[in-house]
Amino acid sequence: MRKQLCLGFGAALAILAAVATAGANGRYIWPMPAWMPPPPVPAGNPMSAEKVDLGRHLFYDARLSRDGTVACASCHEQARAFSDGRELAVGIGQTIGIRNAPALANAGYVPQLTWANPHLTTLEAQALVPLFGEDPVEMGSNGREADIFAALAADPYYTDAFASAFPDRPVIDLFTVTRALAAFQRSLISLDSPYDRFKYGGDADAMTPAALRGERLFFDHRFECYHCHGGILFTDSQQTARNPAPMLGNHNNGLYNIGGTGAYPARATGLYEFTGLAADMGRFRTPSLRNVAVTAPYFHDGSAASLREVLDHYAAGGRTISDGPHAGIGAANPFKDGILVGFDASDAEINDLIAFLESLTDEGFLTNPAYSDPWPADHPARATRMMP
Repeated sequence: MRKQLCLGFGAALAILAAVATAGANGRYIWPMPAWMPPPPVPAGNPMSAEKVDLGRHLFYDARLSRDGTVACASCHEQARAFSDGRELAVGIGQTIGIRNAPALANAGYVPQLTWANPHLTTLEAQALVPLFGEDPVEMGSNGREADIFAALAADPYYTDAFASAFPDRPVIDLFTVTRALAAFQRSLISLDSPYDRFKYGGDADAMTPAALRGERLFFDHRFECYHCHGGILFTDSQQTARNPAPMLGNHNNGLYNIGGTGAYPARATGLYEFTGLAADMGRFRTPSLRNVAVTAPYFHDGSAASLREVLDHYAAGGRTISDGPHAGIGAANPFKDGILVGFDASDAEINDLIAFLESLTDEGFLTNPAYSDPWPADHPARATRMMP
């Protein structure tokens, strides 16, 4: 009986996840189970199935970039939970970025976007950064807005899609493009991992014995993982539609301590870049751990290649760089979060922790056709598009 209930839970979720749907009176139906509230939605950009579908096409359309080689999907691949597998993001002309591309699963719940920018609080505003940012250049579209909108207008799909998504304002411009992109990203819901089926679906067999042991360790005070990676989304930086105020978790985890001064590399100083406060040096947003097993490499600079390296880092209480321009003992960084004191763990315990983290992978999310590339291989939207 329990398995039957679980199968019903999974099947219902799969059906919801397979299509972005519209309910009675055009109300958008979120592809998620009832136990989770939806992400907050700006009053000026209500969700609709038409807008989400338009946003999906734009997300995979490289014509949004200056040379037609970079789409949003170029740094956010579905099979990697919408991360890219690189240490640092890559823009047009193979321009190397300065941050690891964050995963986009459940992006609508993130109240402070990118790794540390406190001013980017909506997906609508964040879309402007890859489109028009110049340091580093990602899509390189600054000054080419008219050409891009003309190219989109010449595509028969967009003629109807913009009219359906924005019936009161069927214009292809920055307003509608960024709102459609935001709506699609807000629809990227990932809540059907083995952990979810065990924890919320009643499937007693969903997690392996190793993953169950790892869960106990994850929530043990000895390891302290849950203090920063708590809650349903495994992060202390989140907001749902039911929360009036966001949780904003930013931490210095001892990755650097250049010269023993507490400094981070000049182009990656975290919140300090915006506040100028010494205490904010090296403080970056806590990423969600959902699908973390498929989003390597890790940290804001992609400097940890595997989950084992990440756990080694936290076991040591920070990273030691013995030589070079970034040399320093991260564990002794004066601005490091005080909770990161290190721990001792056996190989078996580390293996169990990794098994637990792997149980957070939502395989259905990684292959859900509602989030996949809608364009044919030879279509101008993807014919010259770069992918990870």
